[in-house]
Amino acid sequence: MDQKLLRGIPKVDDLLKEPSVGVLMEKMPAQTVTDAVRTALDGLRREVLAGMRETLPERAALCAQVETLARQAALPSLRGVINGTGVVLHTNLGRACLSRRAAEAARDAAEHYCTLEYDVSAGCRGHRYAHVESLLTRLTGAESALAVNNNAAAVLLILSAMAAGGEVVTSRGELVEIGGSFRIPDIMETCGAKLREVGTTNKTHLSDYEKAIGEDTRALMKVHTSNFRIQGFTESVPLADLTALAHAKGLPVIEDLGSGSLWDLERFGLHDEPTVQSSVAAGVDVVSFSSDKLLGGPQAGIIVGKEQYIDRFRSHPLYRAMRLDKMTLAALEATLRAYSDGTAETEIPTLSMLAAAPETLKMKALRLCALAQEAGVDAEVVPSEDQVGGGSVPTQLLSTFAVAVTPRRVSVDNLEAAMRLRDRPIIGRIAHDRYLLDARTLREDEFACIVQALTESAL
Repeated sequence: MDQKLLRGIPKVDDLLKEPSVGVLMEKMPAQTVTDAVRTALDGLRREVLAGMRETLPERAALCAQVETLARQAALPSLRGVINGTGVVLHTNLGRACLSRRAAEAARDAAEHYCTLEYDVSAGCRGHRYAHVESLLTRLTGAESALAVNNNAAAVLLILSAMAAGGEVVTSRGELVEIGGSFRIPDIMETCGAKLREVGTTNKTHLSDYEKAIGEDTRALMKVHTSNFRIQGFTESVPLADLTALAHAKGLPVIEDLGSGSLWDLERFGLHDEPTVQSSVAAGVDVVSFSSDKLLGGPQAGIIVGKEQYIDRFRSHPLYRAMRLDKMTLAALEATLRAYSDGTAETEIPTLSMLAAAPETLKMKALRLCALAQEAGVDAEVVPSEDQVGGGSVPTQLLSTFAVAVTPRRVSVDNLEAAMRLRDRPIIGRIAHDRYLLDARTLREDEFACIVQALTESAL
């Protein structure tokens, strides 16, 4: 340890008196700058004590480090990113992007007093969920509807209200685990219900359900395997057959649809993703699904179905603990109105990104590539494939095009890190030693920011 070097480390007050730090103090909160000075000096002290330094940095370099630390500390931890991965429903990046109408509705509800629980026509207290219930019933064909804070909460509420103290019959091939170790068997146990497994992993017959029904049976349950697929020699029971059996036995059918689409995705080339409407039409008594996946709205769990069961959920003690806030409700209502108005495919980003044709994506990639090349970046357009994300249609890929960048003076790993660590992070991916930005999830108004980042990081 070099005592002379330790004594040479400036004090906090001395560094705060440096002109460049003083300028920084005029632009940023004083505490933020002071904390950055302390962080920089503490780091320097640790390096000296560890024998990692033979000399101290110049004051200018130390002040530059303080500015970098202060600016990083001032940035919100939760902030917007540019998604160049091509994954439309990227769970780590917030899943569905809201439409402009939905975002403005959430902002209006946040900035002003609102009609959250006030009926302006009657001049008295209103019902919080009246803003979305009629839209949901009209769009899905269900008798009644409600919303909670996510689909996991929806499943918890459904099973607690309908199956506590009894058995729920479910196919072994549908005992899914989703993100965060949320397992169907575990949630049933938490709700006080007993799981009755039937069939095998790959094959379940109607007779399997029929044999399992007994005095303690409270419901039959279907779980859509939205985040995986069992392929090959398989067989499952059609919903209409399952509901016919259940109703003949005086039992309800519950279906956890997971992603929950209100739009027929076959037109986008995506198969085997059922719509909520088809489940309701098949006679399912209670259907739950997410709002921030294929629906393209804010995070919420939606429950639609027979009025007798929805009423039971409304009166359950858990319901209040799961309720939505005013901003989420405003965004959800605006999202549902796009479906009601017939503008969903063009208005909701999730649907418009999924609907984008390969030719359209290629032209989009070519425009970004041309801008990058004009700025001196080594780039070309390459074909690629996208995942939908969010556990939706996991085995299917969408054809797309990406801009592939070959950095000149840094490694591709360093380029990826530099793009990711910007004030507005740009998230791409590495393939074949090149940095790829996928056109599907990029917006045209992000191109200038991307090109600037590339010129600063790749050249």
